[in-house]
Amino acid sequence: MKIEKLHHIAIICSDYKKSKQFYTEILGFKVEQEIYREKRESYKLDLSLNGNYTIELFSFPNPPNRLSRPEATGLRHIAFGINNLDEWVEYLDSKGVMTEPIRIDEFTDKRFTFLNDPDNLPIELYEL
Repeated sequence: MKIEKLHHIAIICSDYKKSKQFYTEILGFKVEQEIYREKRESYKLDLSLNGNYTIELFSFPNPPNRLSRPEATGLRHIAFGINNLDEWVEYLDSKGVMTEPIRIDEFTDKRFTFLNDPDNLPIELYEL
């Protein structure tokens, strides 16, 4: 048995319009499909990155808040590989998205930083 690849990441947001704008207009994901599921009072937005289906963004009425950041049991953060960390930090700053100070991975000597999506989901940008 062999897992072939990561298929997608599912994210539940509290403000669908705000999260859709963040993932598409700021981070640059492409909308592949958007569905409103009336029985669940929920949107499901399929997003792709470089032609690969990557994120399912869901909205649900009154989802519970994340317990802590990021050391709660479960998914700690999502990370995206990028080519120029300085350009990304400058770009995000111009969009009003705060990033943490740039750090160095002690094992790879690669630079990285963290930011938060509109629901404070931690996102890492890791310089390739």
